[in-house]
Amino acid sequence: MKGGGGGYFYGLKMKQLSLFFIVFICASIVVWNWEKTPPLTTLLPPDDQVLQPFTDELKREHVTQEKDDLKEVEPVVDLALPSLSTNTASLNARQDEHPRTSHDKHHGYNGSKSYQPQLVASVNSETTESAMREGIDSPKTNLEKQACNLGKGKWVAADNRPLYSGFGCKQWLSGMWACRLTQRTDFGMQDKTLAFVGDSLGRQQFQSLMCMATGGEEMADVEDVGKEYGLVIPHGSARPDGWAYRFPSTNTTILYYWSATLCDLQPVDPTSQTTDYAMHLDQPPAFLKHFLDRIHVLVLNTGHHWNRGKLNANRWVMYVGGKPNTNRRIADIGGAKNFTIYSVVRWVNSELRKHPGLKAFLRSISPRHFFNGEWNTGGTCDSTRPGALEVLQDESSDPVAAGAVKGTKVKLLDVTGLSLVREE
Repeated sequence: MKGGGGGYFYGLKMKQLSLFFIVFICASIVVWNWEKTPPLTTLLPPDDQVLQPFTDELKREHVTQEKDDLKEVEPVVDLALPSLSTNTASLNARQDEHPRTSHDKHHGYNGSKSYQPQLVASVNSETTESAMREGIDSPKTNLEKQACNLGKGKWVAADNRPLYSGFGCKQWLSGMWACRLTQRTDFGMQDKTLAFVGDSLGRQQFQSLMCMATGGEEMADVEDVGKEYGLVIPHGSARPDGWAYRFPSTNTTILYYWSATLCDLQPVDPTSQTTDYAMHLDQPPAFLKHFLDRIHVLVLNTGHHWNRGKLNANRWVMYVGGKPNTNRRIADIGGAKNFTIYSVVRWVNSELRKHPGLKAFLRSISPRHFFNGEWNTGGTCDSTRPGALEVLQDESSDPVAAGAVKGTKVKLLDVTGLSLVREE
């Protein structure tokens, strides 16, 4: 009995020890594998299957707004030359639906199809807030980045005037720069002429500057010197081709010359009253050729008057190289406009060597604010909330104008972005 009981106990003990060793060995294997390759990594999918955050989409987000029913007002034109849809305010609120504009096909004079979307977003949108939190930068511009980009940002409400009087900081202001503090007149434009040459938007810019220069008051000493520049009322016309006024106190002249297309216009048959007019797309307006040596600051603009209806009504016929144009790409309105802009900028740039004191600017296009039609076809200004949009990008929203001045000494006066977010 005694011997049998001891054998049974011994056998049971050996089984327990064997089970213990088996468990210990298994646990050791598990711990060793854990340290070598944590099981969690084997459960994760490969990198190429992991969904990435939408930062790229944030960078490339098109113009958006709260409404999603806005449409473009101009058709897409298939050109090899760059074209800019003048309704750059085509907006949409869904990230998966981007309306096609002429940007989609044309960006750059050489017909490049790369497209830099215009980054404009609602000021209070989640996109803007997310971009600020993540520190996402807008796409790099292919133009030279300016120290202060006036075309980027948003309009803000400011009731206090002036925002900066110039009468403070006496300790730090250098006397030669404290113009307001010393009440010294700025003679930067003394004996100089500032000329606006372009369409009705250029005329409005001229009128606005005249209002500021006169302080909105009648000034009897301001001289009308239009005759010096041939700005008289032509026979049969209701008004002259422009205006020129001189401020005797500083001998400063501000003038405007009407040139809706920035190209030279000459009658095909000067003896006929019903003649067509040759629209020389590769030649600047005759006014510039005659008076450029008297201009110190030149501001050019064109854009909204390029449409088939106006060309037909004025009997304008496209000419290139002194002959009627036969190039189909240029024959298209968008192609003709772009060709002309590049041509006049190249001509002005070539003249800058002869006129070292001349500063030349090309004003970018001011976008239309009408949606679902034009001003005379039922279009409405649907953007009525001031400060609702903000320009996020650095590059110009007018790639045609930006491309035309690139590589030249003609500067871009970029008003497209700040005009786009100017709510009605």
